[in-house]
Amino acid sequence: AKRTMTLIEKNGYPDSVYQNAARIFQDIRTEKSKDRTLVQYGNNSESPVLAFKDEHSRRVSYELAFNALKYQDLLEEILVDSSVYPCHSIADELTSLLVVMLYDLQDRKFQARKIFDEEEPVEEVQEVDRYLYSCRTKLAAALARCRIKHDALSIDHFVPNTIWKQQQRVSALPFCVWINTLKISLQDVIRYLKMKGLTKVESVSDFGHYTYAMDQHCHDVLVFPSSLKEELLNLDLFADCKLLLQ
Repeated sequence: AKRTMTLIEKNGYPDSVYQNAARIFQDIRTEKSKDRTLVQYGNNSESPVLAFKDEHSRRVSYELAFNALKYQDLLEEILVDSSVYPCHSIADELTSLLVVMLYDLQDRKFQARKIFDEEEPVEEVQEVDRYLYSCRTKLAAALARCRIKHDALSIDHFVPNTIWKQQQRVSALPFCVWINTLKISLQDVIRYLKMKGLTKVESVSDFGHYTYAMDQHCHDVLVFPSSLKEELLNLDLFADCKLLLQ
């Protein structure tokens, strides 16, 4: 049967997401000894308190920060190997932003970021974005050299083995979604999912890719296979808080 759902194109995020992700990364990044230090992060101890536009912005900000942490060694190596770092116009206080935005740029396959007209631009985010994008060819070449050097098919191979195993376990787990019955009925959700090409099955043991099941104990909870998570979180039902990720 023809599926109505497609893979979500990665367009980047509004400026505020990068700004918040950089502040989070600054606090959680791995501190290294002097002999292993490749980049300087500066002191952002007086950074303002995080302000999230909504729950989606909070989730993607933390997700972006932790992805940058996961690949911190690789991202730093790419910046130095490409000669993109150091840069006299980018202060050390913006290095966390540089690393976070580099992770996202390579995740978009070095394609241009979508412009989000509805949000106020953040000057330092715009500056780093322009700088990294102008250096995208050198950065992509540095990434390729790192992969050859470490005999890695993709950046996933740079993740420590213990973390990789944890990711594999987590990524295989089904996830649950609450129906916000103050905004939408179960019947309307079922009709919407059917329109999107999803089929209701009896239990998780019957899961295929485009399937879902009702929770056996809570009738306002739906369970989905992990492979659908990214697609579902981009549906209007989540943006309108009619469905809530458990």
